[in-house]
Amino acid sequence: MPSDNQTILRGLAWLEELAIRIGRYAVAPILVFSLTIAIYELRQDGQFWGLAFRSFLVIIACAVFVIAAGIITILLFPPAHIPIFMEEQLETVSLNTAGSVLELFPSNMFSALVNDGIYLLPVYVFAFFLGIGLSYDRNYTKPVIAIIDSLSRIFYHIASFFSEILAIVMIALAAYWAIRFHNVLKADVYRDLIMKLGIFSLVLGFGILPLFLYFITPKCNPWVVLYGSLGQALASFFSGDINFSLPVIFRHAKENLGIRRRSNAVTVSLFTIFGRAGSAMVAAAAFIVIIKSYISLPIAPGDIFSIGARAFVISFLLARHPGDGAYTALAVLCLGYGRGFEAGYLILKPLAFYLIAVGTFLDVMIASFASYAIGRTSGFQEDKQVGHFI
Repeated sequence: MPSDNQTILRGLAWLEELAIRIGRYAVAPILVFSLTIAIYELRQDGQFWGLAFRSFLVIIACAVFVIAAGIITILLFPPAHIPIFMEEQLETVSLNTAGSVLELFPSNMFSALVNDGIYLLPVYVFAFFLGIGLSYDRNYTKPVIAIIDSLSRIFYHIASFFSEILAIVMIALAAYWAIRFHNVLKADVYRDLIMKLGIFSLVLGFGILPLFLYFITPKCNPWVVLYGSLGQALASFFSGDINFSLPVIFRHAKENLGIRRRSNAVTVSLFTIFGRAGSAMVAAAAFIVIIKSYISLPIAPGDIFSIGARAFVISFLLARHPGDGAYTALAVLCLGYGRGFEAGYLILKPLAFYLIAVGTFLDVMIASFASYAIGRTSGFQEDKQVGHFI
């Protein structure tokens, strides 16, 4: 396809939007019912708070390690400077944390279920309170529990159907991604940054994370887990959208990795909302490249620590940005850092889709490996035959 034909590009952009909508279509129902019944079952066994606590510990540990490793790598192997050219106007970018917190508790509780499928944290809060409420008195809640359990299984199969047709949908996503990537490579100014981020993400996702899993759960084969996670790895990289990847993660975690619903629903939900260490790491690394492109002097250790700390906090605040996490985090870092770097993120705007793809890929791989490790150590995982993997 000609990469400079505007008609083709507009058509592929429309197909990409359609593909993302198809991938998100069944996300909210499966989250509501699966998370509700998972919370109820865990509370009945007295294991919910322990599982949630372990998940948050792993989220924090992953955020510290991944962000620190990314910053150290980009400092030891700095990419070439990027020429400063900006024609775009400074954009208003904000995490809107205060507004996001208000949306968790709308005036009408059921309003949390009626949204555009982008900001899913209010849905999680609704499912949490519904799961808690089911433990009130089983004499009254038993019929409702049976209905919610059935709806969870029904919507899981609906989501499975959509994950089946994503193979066709991925063609449009990959085609549009490839054309944009080809155009960026022709510019020749981003090649070094592309290569460094790409190599680091591959080593982290396909090497370091499996090794960590081996030491945490020594009786498992981490390469089998990696093989079982390739579906969500591809979906996340080419879509750049973590909500698009959710149905794939849920299905592969159950049918490939053997993680039970009561663990899988909780851990995947927590990691995809709060565990965005990959996107934050990409933003921190890109921001350091921007600073080095503006000035030739070394970055002060205090500034490096400040960038890492800001990225760490941002990694917990990207719930509203499932499809542009890394670039939004980069913009927030630039605007918050100040000192004349407020518009620095605009020099990487042509590369935004790549930054988002790498960040989302790492977010999903961390969620997959961490969910497996937590499920296995908590007794909620059973091994599957590799020949039966989907």
